[in-house]
Amino acid sequence: MNSSVISFRQDAQVIGLVGVAHAVSHFFHLILAPLFPWIKEDFGLSYAELGLLMTVFFVVSGVGQALAGFVVDRVGARNVLFAGISLLALAALLLSQAKNYPMLLAGSMLAGMGNSVFHPADFTLLNKRVSAPRLGHAFSVHGLTGNLGWAAAPLFLATLAGMFNWRVALVAAAALPLAVLAVLFTFRDLLRTDEVKASVVSSAAARGKGGALEFMRVPAVWMCFAFFFITAMALGGIQSFSSSSLNALYGMSLAAATAGYTAYMLSSAGGMVVGGFLAARTSRHERTIAIGFTGAGIVSLVIASGVVPPWCAVLLMGLVGFGSGIAGPSRDLLIRAAAPKNATGRVYGVVYSGLDIGLSLAPLLFGAMMDARHPGWVFIGIGIFQTMAILTAMGVGSNTARRDAKPQAA
Repeated sequence: MNSSVISFRQDAQVIGLVGVAHAVSHFFHLILAPLFPWIKEDFGLSYAELGLLMTVFFVVSGVGQALAGFVVDRVGARNVLFAGISLLALAALLLSQAKNYPMLLAGSMLAGMGNSVFHPADFTLLNKRVSAPRLGHAFSVHGLTGNLGWAAAPLFLATLAGMFNWRVALVAAAALPLAVLAVLFTFRDLLRTDEVKASVVSSAAARGKGGALEFMRVPAVWMCFAFFFITAMALGGIQSFSSSSLNALYGMSLAAATAGYTAYMLSSAGGMVVGGFLAARTSRHERTIAIGFTGAGIVSLVIASGVVPPWCAVLLMGLVGFGSGIAGPSRDLLIRAAAPKNATGRVYGVVYSGLDIGLSLAPLLFGAMMDARHPGWVFIGIGIFQTMAILTAMGVGSNTARRDAKPQAA
């Protein structure tokens, strides 16, 4: 068989396996948020207390993610990925049996630990196991499957909670990571990372003392961290309280408000597909990011005004998602260009910890807005954070371009 055909088949299989795992990770970002109406009633919690559950999840995930990158580079991405998926299943089962608020917090912490491994493991696998010409599309599929996980969570969990109760919904959710783990184990040879560990060991030996932390001296890495933190603040507002905000701002039903969030996620997935083609055709990925977030930020402010009809607000949520989705593949390639060689897991672990830190703080900020009865402020904040992200993306692109120009000049 032609070697190019074999290469394409292997690339497609690796991309598919990593993508399915990523979908489970994003599904568990929202393992509690769609169930908030039921949990709030059963436990008598405030919006701020509900937001704290998500804060705990993302704080644990953020700290764990920075550490997981080092573990991935040391022992390989495959085993770390398997461990993370197993923890997600355990977390869902623990949450389903929660009798009080501390048990909900414990379940959120365990889910955060499981979630922490995905970005450093996923991006190490994609960068090391997928051919370079297909990386743009690999990152596009990775982002798309993540968004599909986000979109599926409210439908899956809210439907089962409505038909039965929120505990049954969580037990059913626990079966998803177990099924994916079985698939990944079956095709485990495609996810070998022995050569990744060998390159890390030889690279560290060549650099000598302090080699493992050398990447932290690269300014672009911290600019990427800031970019992820800011975009996560916007995303956290959408995930946590966009449905509640639409319900309060436009007087629409909870089902219609949830449809707005679903429109955001599905349109974002579509934007990821378009963004993959755009990312493959340019090296200035910060420009694509700027275009996508500019449009998304403007539309967010229109939603915040409350002047459009409710049905139009649902459609506008789709436009916000499409603009954000276009930026996704370019975002991941921007980080790849900024990262030092042979530090893939560590760089993605540290940079993506900014995403988790932002997602941990956003529910507290936007939950306070909702408790203060200012639902419009949720979308104003989302628009502001999306606009701020453009500045950091441009900074990363400029810094990387200057760095790459130095060897050529020499």
